Amino acid sequence: MNKSDKIKQKLARMLVSAPKLSLALALILCAFLCAFVPKLAIDASTQTLLLENDKDLELWRDITKRYEIPNTLVIAYTPNSDLLSESSISTLAALSKDLAQVKGVKSVFSMLDAPLLLSSGLKFSDLLGTIPTLKDSNASKEAIKAEFLNSPFYKNSLVSSDFKTTALLLTLEPNPRYNEFIASITALENTLKNAENNATAKTLLKEQRAAFKAYRDELRIAEHEQIAQIRQVIAKYNQNSQTRIPYQDEFSNSQNGILYQDKASSSQLFLGGINMIADDMIAFVRSDLATYGLATLLLCSLCLFVYYLQLRYVFLAIFICLVCVGVASGLFGLLGFEITVISSNYIALQLIITLSVVIHLINSYREFFRKKSSFSQKAIVYLALKERMSPCFFAIFTTIIGFISLVFSDIRPIISLGVMMSASITLSLIFSFWLFGSIMSLLSKKSVNTAFERYFSLTTLCAKIALNLRARKVVFAISALGLCVGLWGISKLSVENSFIGYFKENTDIYKGMELIDNKLGGTVPLDIIISFKKDKKEPRNSSLDDEFADEFASSDAAQYWFNERRMSVLKSVNEYLKNKEFIGSVSSLADLLEVGKELNEGRELDALALALIYSSLSGERRELILTPFVSIENDELHFSVRTLDSDPRLKRAEFLRTLQNELNELVGENAQVKISGAMKLYTNMLGSLFSSQINSLGFVLLAFFATFWLIFASLRLAIIAICINILPLICVLGAMGLAGLSLDIMSITIGSISLGIGVDSAIHYIYRYKRELAHFKDSKKAIIASHASIGYALYYTSFAVFIGFGVMISSNFWPTIYFGALTDLVMFFMLASSLILLPSLLLSQSAYPANEQNKAKTINAV
Repeated sequence: MNKSDKIKQKLARMLVSAPKLSLALALILCAFLCAFVPKLAIDASTQTLLLENDKDLELWRDITKRYEIPNTLVIAYTPNSDLLSESSISTLAALSKDLAQVKGVKSVFSMLDAPLLLSSGLKFSDLLGTIPTLKDSNASKEAIKAEFLNSPFYKNSLVSSDFKTTALLLTLEPNPRYNEFIASITALENTLKNAENNATAKTLLKEQRAAFKAYRDELRIAEHEQIAQIRQVIAKYNQNSQTRIPYQDEFSNSQNGILYQDKASSSQLFLGGINMIADDMIAFVRSDLATYGLATLLLCSLCLFVYYLQLRYVFLAIFICLVCVGVASGLFGLLGFEITVISSNYIALQLIITLSVVIHLINSYREFFRKKSSFSQKAIVYLALKERMSPCFFAIFTTIIGFISLVFSDIRPIISLGVMMSASITLSLIFSFWLFGSIMSLLSKKSVNTAFERYFSLTTLCAKIALNLRARKVVFAISALGLCVGLWGISKLSVENSFIGYFKENTDIYKGMELIDNKLGGTVPLDIIISFKKDKKEPRNSSLDDEFADEFASSDAAQYWFNERRMSVLKSVNEYLKNKEFIGSVSSLADLLEVGKELNEGRELDALALALIYSSLSGERRELILTPFVSIENDELHFSVRTLDSDPRLKRAEFLRTLQNELNELVGENAQVKISGAMKLYTNMLGSLFSSQINSLGFVLLAFFATFWLIFASLRLAIIAICINILPLICVLGAMGLAGLSLDIMSITIGSISLGIGVDSAIHYIYRYKRELAHFKDSKKAIIASHASIGYALYYTSFAVFIGFGVMISSNFWPTIYFGALTDLVMFFMLASSLILLPSLLLSQSAYPANEQNKAKTINAV
């Protein structure tokens, strides 16, 4: 007896010899850890989907600070009457007033506050004085409407092109402390990179992170309450809009011709913005956590009862699953882990894997009960534990390898999922054996019901296919075809990151983003910075009008900066962006030039005029048309762009690459182009995740191969085990490519996760096959015996996996839905591969071939 067998015997004997003490210790430890479950926090902010070491993230933070880009929410308002009607204006005024009262809202900007420069008959000299707005303008409605539709400040931004929808911009109170925390933590992390042994920096970093987490949690509660209050205001006005108004029916022959029409469906208010998305994402995560866990437990309970037709096994399996999830969740709460959009799947994943282990233990117990019915209950439990210990350990070990590969990513939620799943399934292995051995040893012996195995013939059918030489050839041909088609489809795979495509059409997020995207100039922001290079030979502008000499006495820098070279670049870049496909709203200093030209009787503003405006304009108008778009101190122009995220033709990585190249060519050597913003950051994140998963896939396969070689002590079996697990994954990824489905933040991880879970079947089957082969000395009989025993366990566990991933389809988050559906497809192919392709390969390469004369007898024996 080798050392590993002795260890297995000791562990199994320890669990069954003192079951009461063993169970009590397990429950005490469980109770202790479960006390920390309430401390398990949720972090579904967009910050969790950023690369930690992305240089563009530093650029984006710098841009946000330099150009004072505020955190805003957008409300898209579509009234049931004309935007300039008295009812719409009064509603807009009341709505703005109510929204301004919400705690944390700094200001509300709407049509009512927009300066009317063109429709009021102003001249350029009036630009620095009092400018009328919709509240006090004497212009006609036609002229005001024309300005809103044609002014570069407002068209396709503040109002839609059909003049049916307008936007209310809610500027939120800044959180300087939040930015200070980020800056402080970043500085300390950089310090540790340069000096890893700096104990002071490590201590400060730990303290700062703890303080930041506490502050962030408080801030998130306040933001949630703020979003809730804003939605209450919106709900009130949506409800008030549901009135019946008279209208003239042109087809009516009645004398008065007055009918009533319900206009509720045409009056809409939708909320949009980063804070709202983060708040809703947290709600989705909480909902998904409850849905995944409850649905998985209920459906698996039903399946377990169908399989075994005995409630003791149903209650035992569900109890062990609940304990394992509770222990893992408590441990994560104790260690300060946080659940993100991606790691919210850990409960369903842990339930699936725990249930797989328990099913293997139950099936082993039932098998030994039938074979050793005269043995005592403890003896049968001991045999089941000992027999399943090695294959379950190696199955969990390979699953951990699959999950731990996610740590190679630079994205915190992906790393968190890898660490959490590796820890949780380790706990599942320990507690499954611990609780199963203790509880089953305390239960009395009871005859097992084998009705399902007797009447369900799936495994028998699979065995017949594998045993038939002609059928095996068909299996190999189909596998080869699937491999070729899969590789072809993989070459067509793309990586995309559509924000609006993440959500179901019936969610407020989707509706709001779609309306803003289609009506108000796009949703996903993009920041473009043009940094000018110093030109020592550049002449100073001396064409100053004496009339403005005093104003320019203190603004020489501004006067010198606004020259022909920079303005030429400004105009050309602005024109290019406004004509670029997939770009909606473009805001820049060029808007001022365009409006100023009309105010200046068709003459373009010169450097003098621009410098005067820059130096003299103050208040909200300066924040609206100057501060966000020019930085003289840094010699930069800033273009604030919004992209049309809902356009299905948009390929983001290609779009950004083309945009960078064409802008570089446009500005030439005079300036440098930098692109940042949400689209750039998330595209970088997805590209990094894709490359890291491709790189880690090689590590996973090598680790699996080494593990298989170690377990089976056979190079041939290791190669077979790798092949039958890679093929299903190639087929599914290829099908995605051929179907035009893109990889997203979750489907990219299918490879590592599916391989990690799918190899369990191969390990259990080959382990059992080797044992049966040693007994029968005949590969065909070994296949029959393996299908009749472990084959059912593989089917049961695989169906549990289908259910676990299948419940993800109920999510409001499309990446989760696709992840669940595609992983189910991979698991289906892996089950077929384990029950059909694997035995076919084992028979073709068998060391103990059966002779042809016994073939018919062997097949009939099935």
